[in-house]
Amino acid sequence: MTTHWQAIVLDETDAADRAELRRLRDDPTIEFLDTLSVQREGLARLTPPTPQEILDEPMRWVHYPWRRTVVATLGPVAFRRLRLDRNRNKITAEEQDRLSTLKIGIVGLSVGHAIAYALALDGVCGALRLADFDEIELSNLNRIPATLLDLGVTKPVVAARRIAEIDPYLPIEIDDRGVTAESADSFVDGLDLVIEECDSLDVKLLVREHARAHGVPVIMETSDRGLLDVERFDLEPERALFHGLLGDIESSTLKGLSTHDKVPYVLALLGADDLSARMAASMIEVDRTTTTWPQLGSEVGLGGASVAGAVRRFGLGQKLESGRVRIHIDEHLDALAVPTGDVHIGGAVPSLSADESTTATVSSFDAIADAANRAPSGGNVQPWHITVSEGSIALEVDTHRTSGLDVAYRGSHVALGAALFNARVAAADHGLVGQPKIRTNGDTAQITLPLTDGIDSDLAAKYPRVLSRVTNRNLGTPRPFDDATKAALSDAADAEGTRLALVTDRDTIERVADIIAESDRIRYLTNSLHSEMISELRWPGQADPNTGIDVHALALDPTDLVKLDVSRRSDVMALLRDWDAGVALGEDSHDRIMSSSGLAVTIVSGDTPADFVRGGSGTQNVWIAAEEHGLAVHPASPVFIYAHEPAEFDELSAHYAQALAQLKQQFDSIVGIDAGESIALVLRLSHTDETAVRSRRRTRPHVAPKPVESGAVAQN
Repeated sequence: MTTHWQAIVLDETDAADRAELRRLRDDPTIEFLDTLSVQREGLARLTPPTPQEILDEPMRWVHYPWRRTVVATLGPVAFRRLRLDRNRNKITAEEQDRLSTLKIGIVGLSVGHAIAYALALDGVCGALRLADFDEIELSNLNRIPATLLDLGVTKPVVAARRIAEIDPYLPIEIDDRGVTAESADSFVDGLDLVIEECDSLDVKLLVREHARAHGVPVIMETSDRGLLDVERFDLEPERALFHGLLGDIESSTLKGLSTHDKVPYVLALLGADDLSARMAASMIEVDRTTTTWPQLGSEVGLGGASVAGAVRRFGLGQKLESGRVRIHIDEHLDALAVPTGDVHIGGAVPSLSADESTTATVSSFDAIADAANRAPSGGNVQPWHITVSEGSIALEVDTHRTSGLDVAYRGSHVALGAALFNARVAAADHGLVGQPKIRTNGDTAQITLPLTDGIDSDLAAKYPRVLSRVTNRNLGTPRPFDDATKAALSDAADAEGTRLALVTDRDTIERVADIIAESDRIRYLTNSLHSEMISELRWPGQADPNTGIDVHALALDPTDLVKLDVSRRSDVMALLRDWDAGVALGEDSHDRIMSSSGLAVTIVSGDTPADFVRGGSGTQNVWIAAEEHGLAVHPASPVFIYAHEPAEFDELSAHYAQALAQLKQQFDSIVGIDAGESIALVLRLSHTDETAVRSRRRTRPHVAPKPVESGAVAQN
């Protein structure tokens, strides 16, 4: 019977190979298979695009003598790129390259066949060395994926052929004499790892003796109850063989034992209490009602998977200590349970009325405070203390309600300015006016708004809009603004001492969308910023619904809502950061900005707390003006908006500090930020449907009516 087991790779650019191909073509018993065009099409469709030099790599013909077939295939680099593409990113391309340097030896090709095939299938080795003296018998076909055509062929040859048919470029050595005392040293020499799966106890010890001498780790898998065993002789050169379970016994002592005589040693290795009940009962019946110890092909297949997992860890330098673990399917099947989850697909979207977050008003000052409390804030954290006293409203930053994006409390002061604007509007509606007094206490501002009788009809007219103002994140239709709308938005900013930059050019909007998308990607991939962002989201049934952002307010379809649920996982974000990936994380922001009619950037001169308070008031006035002109408003500020100094970019994200600084420079240049100016907020303006969901507010206690001094308006 033929003993061919190596695929013969032929290159038409080589003269000798061309001659061999002519000979094969002239042989009527040889079949040629050519699906190269389909392979090339697959290669061209890959993401990211395959480099041109790989696309241009010359093809090869692969001759499989045992099949009397020659197959057209891609060259080695292109072949590997296409065949292993679906591994990514369970195994990254960089990890695949590292694993391809491993040279692994496998002793015993029954269970070892499944392991060798799994390693080749995953592409986690660069060369295999296989050893077994046994031939395929019919009784092997319950656990070795061979065929009747393989009967009488040695097990290493069968395994090598099967592997060659999935990867003709993988180097394979075989030793069909098995491992002996004479060959053990040369077998282990040059290997990075040994996988031992033989039946002979003496060979098990022999392999470990030589592996330890060479500093080569050994992995073993026993299919009964999925035992995976690791001995790191590379890290522990004095480690006892088999974890010391057999004492100091030598391999020669165990040579030639009968199946009956092996039992004590097998039990010492596997543990009488650790065997499955069926295996233990079968051992009692060996040589009586059963021929030998039982094995199932399905359990052998699981063993191949578990060893492949261990090899990946070893090859990538990940945690893999000496020891044992059991991966027992039956035990997991005993633990079947009804799944529970908090992902809500579809379902009714909660609708909040404009007055839902406000309790019954008992005084003018309470109404003013409630209006202030309705102001927008980053993540709806509501970073303020609002105090009502006789004749005045006081507002100050709550430094406990901040986030990493809120550099130097600049975002909090913008929110405070919006709250101040709302308070002034509500006061005007109640016949009260006043000039706010702002003083700085350390890093934060404290605002007092003394109120007396007075009329400001322009401010008072905005009160209904203050109560109905809402963030609308829906995708829009990018229709142009009319001149009246542009003028109204600019006037609203000017009225509060701020400047408005209105971005309406489509090319410029796209440039800004690219910047904000990359900014959002960095936010996801920076652990602290990601944690804060996720903590701001409120899922159905979650505690503290009166702060944060209801996920239904994000205007996501069910598919994107599920994706968001996945993006909550910090371990997923950590992997994307390691891979420098995650472009898709910014796509939602990019799409929403591109659906906008324009972007309104409110700008202030200076960068003191009082300047950002002024910026917040200007932003709120622009927001209300936009809604008065039928526009939906959605804050879309980039991560870097409040970072000004190099140290502040480091504070935001040490890993991406330089990238954020460059993005800010690009953004400021596009928008036209002059020296000495600061951005208060970026608003996305769009034409779209009304939103059904409004973020809630913390309920604040109301004050009882108190007598007022002359000059102050009576409460009502």
